[in-house]
Amino acid sequence: MNDSATPPTDRLVQDLRTLVADAEDLVKATAAETGERIRNARARLEDNLRVARVRLDEAQLALVDQSKVAAAATDRFARENPWKVAGIAAGIGLLLGVLIGRRD
Repeated sequence: MNDSATPPTDRLVQDLRTLVADAEDLVKATAAETGERIRNARARLEDNLRVARVRLDEAQLALVDQSKVAAAATDRFARENPWKVAGIAAGIGLLLGVLIGRRD
């Protein structure tokens, strides 16, 4: 799947996961460094990364749940109002036909 077909929320989650992985790599790369300031900074970063990973997982689960709820609501509406849905689809098709016809 290319980036243009990736939903924005999926892309955001992917970018945040990449950021967390890069920060973890940085923590590992500086493991040999000594000094109180480095140790404190590394400890704070590790704590923040732990929290970020948990929040990222929670956000991803929430997005999946919201998507399922929205899909169920859309399906329910379509089943309860088939003529409205057909009318809306016909209207959109007509509008697209007019717009495409004007291009030529």
